[in-house]
Amino acid sequence: MTELWDIYDSTRQKTGKTKTRGTEFQPGEFHLVVHVCLFNGRGELLIQQRQTFKEGWPGMWDLSVGGSALAGESSLQAAVREAREEIGYRKDMNGLRPHLTVNFEQGFDDFYLVIDRALNLDELDLQEEEVKDVRWASREEIHGMRNESLFVPYHEGLIDTIFQMKESRGAIIG
Repeated sequence: MTELWDIYDSTRQKTGKTKTRGTEFQPGEFHLVVHVCLFNGRGELLIQQRQTFKEGWPGMWDLSVGGSALAGESSLQAAVREAREEIGYRKDMNGLRPHLTVNFEQGFDDFYLVIDRALNLDELDLQEEEVKDVRWASREEIHGMRNESLFVPYHEGLIDTIFQMKESRGAIIG
């Protein structure tokens, strides 16, 4: 399936143009990416292991959910869709807004922080094409995995920021 993305300018306004995934970005063209970080009641983050045949960090552990917004989607719509598609998470996230946005070379990355005390890993339905496994991990475990090159190499302080923001601003769903 070919993904089509909306193109944004540097002020995060849609330009009216779209781009097919894999097409080279021109200067001044940006796209929208989302991440959903799911925490349990013990403060652990759900992490997913990327499939070994995936392009980009194959077999490495990653945040709960992530992906690009499709053309016509809002940030929240993309977050809800990605959570449903990748791990089968179907709880209501309506009304949430990103807790953090990180600008990167080709776009904007919105992070949603969700605390779901009732989330049971057995309830999840992993997308075989994307996700090999999931598990809960503490901040320290993730840092250890990152240091051993087992975790996607996000900016060093991002994991700490996500955990700190969760403590004061995480949206509680269950």
